[in-house]
Parts: sequence; structure tokens; C-alpha cells
Amino acid sequence: SPQQARPGSADTAGQPDWVTAFVQRKEERDMVDRLKEEQIRRKKREDRLEKIRQNVQLKYAAKRKRCEDDEAKRLLQLSKEALSQGAGEDALDQLDHNEEELILAEYESDDEKKVVSGLEEDDDDDLEEEHVTKIYYCSRTHSQLSQFVHEVQKSPFGKDTRLVSLGSRQNLCVNEEVRRLGALQLINDRCMEMQKNKHEKKSNEENEGKKRRVSRTVCPFYSFEQMQFLRDEVLVEVKDIEQLVSLGRETKACPYYGSRFAIPAAQLVVLPYQMLLHEPTRKAAGIKLKDQVVIIDEAHNLIDTITCIHSAEVSGSQLCCAHSQLSQYMERYRKRLKAKNLMYIKQILYLLEQFVAMLGGNVNQNPGSQAVSQTGTVLKSINDFLFQSQIDNINLFKVQHYCEKSLISRKLFGFVERYGGSASAVKTNKENQKVAGLQDFLLTLQQGSDKEGTPQSPPVEAEHDQLRTASPLMQIEGFLSALTNANQDGRVILNKQGTVGQSSLKFLLLNPAVHFAKVVEECRAVIIAGGTMQPVADFREQLLCCAGVDPARIVEFSCGHVIPPENILPIILCSGPSNQQLEFTYQTRDLPQMMDETGRILCNLCNVIPGGVVCFFPSYEYEKQVYGHWEKTGLLSRLAARKKIFQEPKKANQVEQVLVEYAKCIKRCSQTGGQMTGALLLSVVGGKMSEGINFSDDLGRCVIMVGMPYPNIKSPELQEKMTWLDKTMPRAGGQAPSRVLIENLCMKAVNQSIGRAIRHQKDFASILLLDHRYARPAILNKLPQWIRERTQVKPAFGSAFAELRKFHRGKLDAL
Repeated sequence: SPQQARPGSADTAGQPDWVTAFVQRKEERDMVDRLKEEQIRRKKREDRLEKIRQNVQLKYAAKRKRCEDDEAKRLLQLSKEALSQGAGEDALDQLDHNEEELILAEYESDDEKKVVSGLEEDDDDDLEEEHVTKIYYCSRTHSQLSQFVHEVQKSPFGKDTRLVSLGSRQNLCVNEEVRRLGALQLINDRCMEMQKNKHEKKSNEENEGKKRRVSRTVCPFYSFEQMQFLRDEVLVEVKDIEQLVSLGRETKACPYYGSRFAIPAAQLVVLPYQMLLHEPTRKAAGIKLKDQVVIIDEAHNLIDTITCIHSAEVSGSQLCCAHSQLSQYMERYRKRLKAKNLMYIKQILYLLEQFVAMLGGNVNQNPGSQAVSQTGTVLKSINDFLFQSQIDNINLFKVQHYCEKSLISRKLFGFVERYGGSASAVKTNKENQKVAGLQDFLLTLQQGSDKEGTPQSPPVEAEHDQLRTASPLMQIEGFLSALTNANQDGRVILNKQGTVGQSSLKFLLLNPAVHFAKVVEECRAVIIAGGTMQPVADFREQLLCCAGVDPARIVEFSCGHVIPPENILPIILCSGPSNQQLEFTYQTRDLPQMMDETGRILCNLCNVIPGGVVCFFPSYEYEKQVYGHWEKTGLLSRLAARKKIFQEPKKANQVEQVLVEYAKCIKRCSQTGGQMTGALLLSVVGGKMSEGINFSDDLGRCVIMVGMPYPNIKSPELQEKMTWLDKTMPRAGGQAPSRVLIENLCMKAVNQSIGRAIRHQKDFASILLLDHRYARPAILNKLPQWIRERTQVKPAFGSAFAELRKFHRGKLDAL
């Protein structure tokens, strides 16, 4: 009967059973075949690496081949030089031909055929290699990554772990000509252009005329064979960035690309934040997160970092400068540029005009001399900004794609380098006179005035500024790509200062979760780790829940510190020696009695605490104000009798010097004895000393926190973030999300700063928080658990002082 036949003969989709079974079996067979192939490939790779480990001969053979190649190149170069000596007029002609490099190649947009796809892939099928399961470990700075790599080298796994360190071209490039460019964006663009030249050279070698070919430079280190050798060397033995660079120099192979070739086979990939958190960079590096494990270390700043990576700012002077350069460029090469290039250049020029108009200026006048009528800060949603600047009819995605593919900012930089700098000797003919306007413009920017006349050679100190103004289009590209974010996830800030040149446009990302969601979706596991992560609610709500993570997937783990609990003494002090209540709010902290009380506390402490004392202030301005007040009242000289006083410098390059002097002083005092007992370092929360610097042992026996370092609540960026949080986040424990944000930002900064003193198992230190507000349960709960459990709240100074003296005497006797 039909009823019986139906279930036996066909499934629900109307397909006969035998067809379904056949398809299923075929899929299974294919998968088995794929896995077998992958296994064979992995076996081959393991054998090759083992062979390299064992067989020193292979290394020598490769080295000998390199020497032969070098010698051949040298002889070729010598013969070329000998030929060119007899060709005087030809050499002049070639100089003009160098300009070919500056002209944009014909551009094919996204809908047309993509020419530059898979260029390296045809060299070797090894590049198609499957990614083995791996751990991506990322941290904030290269020095932290190096530290981690050294720990892996020392560990029992160091011998047979396949580890690869990734870095930016700035850290890994070994081509001196490119390294000399200094700025990261310039290095990136120059490198990309050299590769492009190499591929063009391959395809056009037969057809291209001799002159055209001479002007194209290719990178000698971008040799596929040598990079394969470097890849194998990297996988055989664990190497940090420095070792990788020296290996690249020795093997004449590019460490930047060689290390990328090693990613599929590596088990552990070590990389900086930006590479992992910025999707375009991640794709370019060939990082595939599908089903992998990611560890983000030093993650207390993770939200800020993501916000920072995806925010962008451009000044009025950069916009005007880019407009001037680009219009000069277009004028000079108008006859040589294809229609599509001209169309996009005109679009970019229009965008720049409208941006400057939004700041209340005109691109054709000097930005330094145009006054802005209404100063102040205005915030706009992305859509409002696009409509008001009348650029909503331009497809920013296409413009952004054009900038990336055509390398226009690099071409423009080359053009300005040649004609913008007064040092370069420009032959005066009709063509070059057009460029004189650009020279004048750049010079007026440097001098900050609108003097006309012939350009003189710029002063030495203007060199860095020149580099910055030489290629402002690169900054602007970042701003354009930021404008392609969704309307609700960001804001545009118009910051109008005295002149158009000083004013700026800034894109502020409000929702970091949109950029973190991809990482969370693709990975098998994400570990967000750090020494002081409290308070962790931010990560859970703003990053993970907003990115659509199921709360059941989020596991929190916190462990105690390596030091015994009796090695720290954290005290919350509510009032000073003269019973003045300690409350450092914006209104009260400037009062003379508050500054006097702070000075008295420090004087008393410096009498009983040996070695180094580090005192953190909420800002540079307040630290300067207090220091000036103490100088007037004579308190500073009383302090200086017990401890030599050091101040944290504002310039990063002076930090090292101050720290060295500080350490020397403490060492000298501990050896000689006498009235001077060490040094006092006046630092700033969120400054150079509050993160990444270790005050271990005698360098930091006591950390003092003056007041609560709340962020500037009047800042428009923070105001916007607070409004956004209140709109999008649920209220937690009866508190508004914006209020929680302010408290969390403050306590994260406190936790980072006070964590500087305890750096190893036998270290000890006292921690003093000067403000009665720290005793509130909501604030106290945001201290790290290992500090919170030992914290004592002292209403009066006397008992706190007795406790501190007892603690330090006991520790000195134990030593």
C-alpha cells in the first residue's frame, strides 16, 4: 500500500534513501581523504623540521648559495656602473623617468576583475597549508612579548614548541632604505609598493620598455626561497623579535613575511594587541581564529585599547595641507592619470573641502591665520555629520578601498618629498613652477605664519614636523575608514580652537564590542588575563555580553598573590595628623589646609619608612600645584632632609634617566646610612610610572595614593560615553551604568598604580590610600582581593602611623 511504501522509499525531502546514503558515504570518504592528505603533509613538515634540527649540512648549503648569489649581484652591479659612466645624457633622461614611480597605476575597482589576488600562492602549495590548532598570545608591548618568549625558551616545552613572534614592519623590517622612513605608515606603504613592483616586473618584463623598468625598485629581502628557509628556522627553534631580525639580516630574508609563512604550522603565535584586535590587520597577516585559543594578557586596558585602535583624529592644518598637496599632484600629472583615478582624486578633494568647511574654514587659505568664530566642542552622530558636511552622496567604502589599493598616500608622499622640500634641487622649468606654491604652503605651515617668498632651508627642529605634515593623507584615510562604522556605534567630535589649523575632527568609538564580537564568535576559547583586572564587570557587560556571548560561557577565575599576606599593609586613612578630614574632591583639594595636611603625612612617613616612597597624584597639574605650595611653606625642605625628591617627567624619553637616578640614590643611602633614608618619587596616576614599571624591593617600600583619580567628567568624549551606556546598558545594583563607569575607571587606575610595589614572592610594602571615600563598601570591593582582605580603615592618623612603624621595623629586623 502507498502508506507503507512512503517511509521505505523516500525521505522527507522526497529523495530516495539510497541517494541520501550514497551522498553521505561520499562526503565521509572525501573527509577521510582530506584528513589523510593533511596528515601526510604534516608528517612531511615534521620530518623536514627534524632534518633541519639534525642536519647542519643543510644550513651550510643554504649559506653558501646565498654568498654565491651576493657575489653575482655585486658583479652585475659593477658592470652596470661601468656602462652608465659612458652614458651621461642617458642618465639625465633616467632621472626624469624616476617620476614614473609617482604616477598612479590604472585602477580597477571592486566590481571589476581583481588583478592582485593570490600572487605569492603560485610559488608553492605549502602556503595552502591547513592551520594546526594553536594558541594566540597577545600583550600590549613588544618588551612584554619578549619576556613571555624568554619564559617559553626556559620552560621544559621550549625545545619542541613551534613558536612564531609577529610584529609590525617597524620592528621587523631589515631593509635599511625602508627603515629610514621612520613613520610606520610610510614604512608600510613603501614595502607594499616594492612588492607590487616585483609582481609587475614579473608580468611585464617582456613588454615593458627599458626606461620604465629601471625606475621600479624591488626589495632584495623579499625572496620567496630565502623566506621559506627563514620560516623553517623559526619553527625549529623558539626565537624572539630581536633574534628574528638578526636571522633575517643573516639569511637575507624578510622576517616580517617569513614569520607570517610560519603561522599555519606554529602551535603558539605571539603578537601585539593591534594585530589581533584590528580585523584588516588580522586578515593581512593571515591570522585565522576559527576554533583557536586566544589569550589576551595585560588586559586591564582592553576596552580602551579597542576604542583607541578604531578612533581617529585629524587637524585642520592636516586637512588643508593634504588638499593643497593633492591638487598640486593632480595638476602636475593630469595628462598622465586615467579617468577613474581623476574621479577618485576629485572625490577626496571634495571631502577635504567639506571637512574644513565643517571646522568653519576655507581650504584655499592658510589654516594658521583663519580664526574660528565659535570655539568649543560639538558632538554629532555619524549620519548627522555626513548630512551636514554634504558628503552623504559619496560612497566612503569605495573611496577607502581606492586609497588602500592605489597607494595614493604613498605616491603623494613621494611627490612632496621630491618637490615639497626646499632641499631638493628642482630644475626651474614651466612644469616645476606649478609646484612652487606647494613649497610656499609647506613652509608657511612650518613657520606658523603666512609669509610669502622663496622657501629657505627649514630649521633642524622642524624636521619631525615636516615628516608629519609631509603625508597628512595617511591620517585622513584612518578618519575616513572610521566614518564607515554604524551610526549608533560612534560619534564625530568637532573640536574648534582659536584657528582652523588648531581645530580638529575626531571619531570616537562608543561600542568596542562590535569589533571584539568577531574574535569571540570565531575562537574556541578567549582568555582575558591580567595582574590587576578588578573591577571585572566592565569586561563582562561592555565587551562580552554586548558582543552576544551567552553568560553561561563566561567563567571568572581569580587567585591569591604569590606573597604571604603579612608582606603587605594596606591602610585607608580618613584624616591627617591635625585631624583634617581627607577628601580630595575638585572643590576641596586646592585648599591650602589640604595641601599642608598631605605634606605633614608625607613628612611623618618619611621618618619611619626606609628606601623608596612612591606618591601618586591624580594629575600633573595637581602635582605641580602641591609641589609649588610646599616650596612656599618650607615643607619641601623638611621633606628633602629625609628623602631626596624626584618628580615624574612629562617627556617619555626622560623617564629612564629619572628612574636610574632614583635607584642610585636609594642604593647610596642604604649603604652609607645617616640622616637621608632614601628617595621620594612624586608620580601621576595614568602617567609613565603607573604602568609597566616595577618598584621592587627598596625602590618602593610604600605607595601613597593622594585622593581618588576620577577621570575628567566634563570631557565631551566621556560625557558621550556615559550617555550611551545609560541608554544601552541595564542598571546594575540600583546604580546608573554611567556612575559605575566613572568608579571603575578610577579604581582601575588605582589598582594599576598600587600594584607597582609588590613584584616578587619575597617583596613587601605598605600601601596608603589618602581619602575617607575609599572606606565606602562599593569602592572597597573594587580593590584586588589580595589587597582588600588585608586592608585596615583608620579614622585617625595616630593609630595608622603606629601600625606603619611597627610593620616596617618588623620587616627590617627580619632582613
